[in-house]
Amino acid sequence: MFVDNLIEEISITELPNVKIGSSEDFEGGTGCTVILCEDGAPAGVDVRGGGPASRETQLLNPTMAMDKINAVVLSGGSAFGLDASGGVMSYLESKGIGFDVGVTKVPIVCQSSIFDLTVGSMKKRPNFDMAVKACENAEINMPEQGCYGAGVGATVGKVLGMDRCTKSGIGIYAAKLGGLMVGAIVVVNAFGDIFDFETGKKVAGVLNKDKTKLSKKDCQELMFEFYSNFENQIITNTTIGAVLTNANFDKTHMTKVAQMAQDGYSRSICPVHTTLGGDTIYALSLGDLKADINLVGTLSAYVTSKAIVNAIKFSKSMYGFKAVCDLL
Repeated sequence: MFVDNLIEEISITELPNVKIGSSEDFEGGTGCTVILCEDGAPAGVDVRGGGPASRETQLLNPTMAMDKINAVVLSGGSAFGLDASGGVMSYLESKGIGFDVGVTKVPIVCQSSIFDLTVGSMKKRPNFDMAVKACENAEINMPEQGCYGAGVGATVGKVLGMDRCTKSGIGIYAAKLGGLMVGAIVVVNAFGDIFDFETGKKVAGVLNKDKTKLSKKDCQELMFEFYSNFENQIITNTTIGAVLTNANFDKTHMTKVAQMAQDGYSRSICPVHTTLGGDTIYALSLGDLKADINLVGTLSAYVTSKAIVNAIKFSKSMYGFKAVCDLL
């Protein structure tokens, strides 16, 4: 793609004011990923799925008083996994990080969770201790892709149920355009199929009956075929993520960046933004670079799509779910 000749791929750890870490319970089939901004970061969010499991997202409403956050947590565990934020708050409080209320500092932590309770053990969920471990790992600042952190229990292509889905995970991609840097971290736990937006090729989704390769029929086509009894579907999905930039914007502008970043979901996931999940993306301003918001939003959508493809590329077969690397 011609765009690749204009931008430079970089490590997401090159962005300022951010540390990223993860921890997992591989037996339980779940995990969490933390994005720490110890100096605080103006942030926005865009929620388009109908069933989000989230915490403190309302603080990112431009009309709310809080202008910066200290962390974003991406986790498994559905709504149960929201307990993980307590561990992040405790870790940051111990370092004197957060909103000063006199007697202590209150870290501002936002979180979104995917549904992975049908993977591994339903009773094992991200919790306080797992989140503290993820924060400790963030000090190393070496984020991993694939079946790590919040991506441990991620799957895609579930229109025919979990038996015919593809293993997925967490993907990361960052790019530099001149002095502007934008990166994305996405946990791809989609109901729909995944497409490489640069080629249009389906790269993950519903498997054939033998589970040897991807089904010739796309998830969308199967939905249309089953229209008469499709209402029996349940909320077992959700793609969540965050885009990070060194551009300097307030939370109102970062809300717009988050909205534009959702285009990355739309280009790479079909169907997307249904009531069967809680598709959510955060956007964080980490630096002081002056940049055009339209440029940043457009690049955010691009890196989000690239991160989604990486989530598939780096995933391995686990828990009886086949990854693309093991298909014919």
